[in-house]
Amino acid sequence: MTLHKDVIAEIEASESGPHIGAFFDFDGTIIYGYSAFTFIREQVKRGDVSAREFAELAAAMTSFGLGSIGFSSMMVITSQFMRGMSEASYIEFAEQLHEKYISRLIYPESRALIEAHERKGHTVAIISSALPYQVEPAAKNLGIEHVLCSRLEVKNGKFTGSVERPTCFGPGKVTAAKELATRFGVDLQDTFFYSDSDDDLELLKAVGKPRPLNPNRKLTAIAERHGWPIRRFASRGRAGITDWARAIAATGSVVGSFAAGLPIWALTGSRRRAQNFSATLFAETASALIGLNLKVEGEENLWSHRPAVFVFNHQSKADVVIMVSLLRRDIAGVGKQEIRKIPVVGKVMELAGTVLIDRANAGSAIEAMKPLVDVMQKEGKSVVIAPEGTRTITPKLAPFKKGAFHLAIQAGVPIVPVVIHNALDSAPKGDFVFHPATVEVDVLPPVDTSNWKAETIDTHIHEVRCMFQRTLGQPEDPPGARTVAGKSSLAKPASKSKTSLSKTGSKVRRGNASASVSGNSKSRARSLAVKKPAATSTIQNISLKAKLDKLTDAKHAPDKRSGGKPSGAAASSSAGEPTSVEAGQPGTSNSSGQSNA
Repeated sequence: MTLHKDVIAEIEASESGPHIGAFFDFDGTIIYGYSAFTFIREQVKRGDVSAREFAELAAAMTSFGLGSIGFSSMMVITSQFMRGMSEASYIEFAEQLHEKYISRLIYPESRALIEAHERKGHTVAIISSALPYQVEPAAKNLGIEHVLCSRLEVKNGKFTGSVERPTCFGPGKVTAAKELATRFGVDLQDTFFYSDSDDDLELLKAVGKPRPLNPNRKLTAIAERHGWPIRRFASRGRAGITDWARAIAATGSVVGSFAAGLPIWALTGSRRRAQNFSATLFAETASALIGLNLKVEGEENLWSHRPAVFVFNHQSKADVVIMVSLLRRDIAGVGKQEIRKIPVVGKVMELAGTVLIDRANAGSAIEAMKPLVDVMQKEGKSVVIAPEGTRTITPKLAPFKKGAFHLAIQAGVPIVPVVIHNALDSAPKGDFVFHPATVEVDVLPPVDTSNWKAETIDTHIHEVRCMFQRTLGQPEDPPGARTVAGKSSLAKPASKSKTSLSKTGSKVRRGNASASVSGNSKSRARSLAVKKPAATSTIQNISLKAKLDKLTDAKHAPDKRSGGKPSGAAASSSAGEPTSVEAGQPGTSNSSGQSNA
């Protein structure tokens, strides 16, 4: 199965190799809307920006949109409100915004494009006028190593209120792209560049394969004149009244489906038949309301060995609908105790046989799951558990908890891995509404647990986890890796040699990439990183300072003016030299400046 076949067909048919570039704008291209708006909104909420300052910000962005001032001038104005703020605290703030807001704005189709280019070994980069604080967490989320963007000046760990020049806007993006191409042997005539704005016209013309994505009106007209292929994605956007109504109805259908089963229970005395009827009704009703379609491989494995412990990777609240749609009958679920607080729905789920556990209390969780052994051994029901324990904001597999595996050993039943590829398309973490989506699922053959022992459970968890990773196309954990929740992924990864490339004026100097880059931002290293194919040496970029994993929510403007994309005080705006930072290194990430892209 291949996700978004029509979107990635051109890439799949293209030549492989790092000499081909795949460059992406950020705001409006990778994500829906503008990340700067989220930063400004949240900074106003927490008191970082006063009402007067907000008015000044709005005036600056309006002047920029009308063409009265240039991008760098706007950045200088907006960066004044950052003066004196700690960069470290701002990085943490940016991580929180990515986790809470921005991650769910990533277009599934854009993710598919990026992954397709990476499979081809292309040199993938984000080239954005935004600041790294906005972009880097998303880059890490997407596995992109190269981030070239604008930057703010930092001295002694605090923003000075100044912008590093040149900013990564207009001609600055072309300069950044050329430097990246020169450094890593990328042929710009074989390079793709994806953008939604006519602000990027210079770079669109500088590459051989301009690809407008969600273009504004002006870029649409330009693309049509030049014969550039246009794509528009509708998988993310503002939710309308109908979307909210469908989401509320789908959530409430749990109650309606349970109520519909009560007469069967009352008239036949069979609670089990009533539960099976209600489960099937809920699956059909909720799937129809949220626009969920399933493409399933290995469906026979759902029925070949029951009872069993069905384990699935947890990306979305849509997973509940997916698993009930797959299993239909004779099932018991496990959920977090917070579900109990949901009016009516929580009680209904308990009555339907769901065991609600306290994830923070391992002893309580083990005690609460004991009845599930009886459910399987005496009633012949199967149990459904997400071993990650919570939803993730990326498709990347999180560490597994042990409960499901202990349960299978105690009950003497097999483990059946259910690999969900793209539930994020339907409802990413944090979204209440659902998006219509076709979700691909692989049901793997049952795993025999008859010879498993508690003493070797970490080994068995590792084996099952690797099955998920292989099916998802993710790197497998190496032998001996400790990937059980609560333990580090590998004690210490082997250190790798890094090469940093920094510029001050016309000087280029090479230094120890392991050294932290801080202090006066004018002397900071400008680092570029790229993944080389296995056959070639790997050159990794230096981390510019901090750890970024999470970033922002962006509201979509109906159209982007030729003046450019908004950038906000704290989050939005500017920074100076186009900068590349490493976003894909496990456990680390870089930070430099931030703006919107």
